[in-house]
Amino acid sequence: MAPRTPTGSGRLSRGLLLLWALLGPGLCHVDTDAEGFGQDARTSPPVAMCNFTAQPVEEMYRNKTQDCWESFVDLMRNVTESELCEWKVISRPYSLLQDCLEGWADCLRYGYPNALAEQYIFQSHHRYFQNCTLEHQVYFDPPEDVLLAMIIAPICLIPFLVTLVIWRSKDGKAQP
Repeated sequence: MAPRTPTGSGRLSRGLLLLWALLGPGLCHVDTDAEGFGQDARTSPPVAMCNFTAQPVEEMYRNKTQDCWESFVDLMRNVTESELCEWKVISRPYSLLQDCLEGWADCLRYGYPNALAEQYIFQSHHRYFQNCTLEHQVYFDPPEDVLLAMIIAPICLIPFLVTLVIWRSKDGKAQP
């Protein structure tokens, strides 16, 4: 599977965090009819907006993560078998699954990463990406001999440059 490009810290800015703390977490709700980025409601993942009820947090999180998983499976139905290892194709559904799991954990103050979220991530890898091999990756590590040359060359260059500076400054004359 291709490496994932980091997209940010995943943390709220201090201003948004302060605003949320002042307004309170009870203002949030799940908007199932919303259309995000032009997607219809059946292909959009559940958006993590809190609505605290009398349910235990673990049970609520289990229900919400199941919704995240079902949305991910629905999005993955549009991906052909030949495209399963192409990061450009699977990055959106995979990122939406991860964001959904993390968003609900944050919303419910459940902690992330957690065992249930990891279970869904592992399940996605086992179900969809287990046959992806290194040839599908976009980025490869360089061969070991090239890597060693890239490491050793600057190390060997330092003593040479120090010797050159000392040799050029031996005449004692001030340089213009």
